[in-house]
Order: sequence, then structure tokens, then C-alpha cells
Amino acid sequence: MANINDYIQQIVGAAAGKVNIPSDVKDQVLGGLSSSILGSLTQTASKAGGLDEIKNLLTGKADAASSSITALAGNLFNTNVLSKLNLGSLAPALSALIPGIMSKLSGFIKDQDGDGDVDINDILLSLKGNSGAGSLLGAATSILGGLFGGKK
Repeated sequence: MANINDYIQQIVGAAAGKVNIPSDVKDQVLGGLSSSILGSLTQTASKAGGLDEIKNLLTGKADAASSSITALAGNLFNTNVLSKLNLGSLAPALSALIPGIMSKLSGFIKDQDGDGDVDINDILLSLKGNSGAGSLLGAATSILGGLFGGKK
């Protein structure tokens, strides 16, 4: 099965390459973007109707720019990452990356090469999971905690 987390990290890396991120915070920004997007997916998966919303996003049936999943990812990124890094005028440029990243993610299923590696049900189950450390939500929480655990 294709790993959605790896795919998110690839998209984030490509998108963030277009912004001049200071080297001392680059890992925190990239990790924060990935974790915020993953967090928005896992939080959406846990709500009523959330799995259908994610399925529509991942198959390109929903407009990523106007998706509540995209809005949630932006809120998580602003709250959990940007507010702690004090990047000033760079913050809006970084926030503006999220809709583009989510648009790329919206093709995750339909852009695959059709060899059967991607099973939407496996992805949805991994997102729904439980909130323990082994789940994607647990992983996203752990990453964000690791990024900012030593910062005040």
C-alpha cells in the first residue's frame, strides 16, 4: 500500500522549496506542515461523515481549496507551528502553501499508476485508527511535540 504520510512529506518538501525558510527553523516548518495536514485528516476521520469527506478529497471529487480539511490544516499549522516560531512576514507565505499542498494531495488516489498499490479503504482505516502512539494521529501528535517540546 502506498503510504499517505510519505506522500504528504514529499508534497510538503516540494512546496516549501519555493519559500526561503531560515535554516534554523526549516525542519520545524516542514515537520509542522506535514503534521498539520496529517492531523487535519485524522481529526476529520474521527468525526461523523469524516471518512466520506476524506475519500472525496483523496479521489479528487472535492475541491481541496474549499475543503474543511484544508481549513483545519491551516488552523493547526497557524496555532501549533507559526505562532511558536515568530517568523513575521514569512508566516503568511507559509500558510499560503497549505491549499496548494492539499490540492496535490487531492490527487493521491486518482494519480496513482493503477497497479493496485493504493487501497482507499486501507488509507481510511489507517487515518481512523485509534489515537494511540501507533496511529497516524499519534504519530502527528508525537512529531509536533518533538518539534516544540524544548521551546517556550
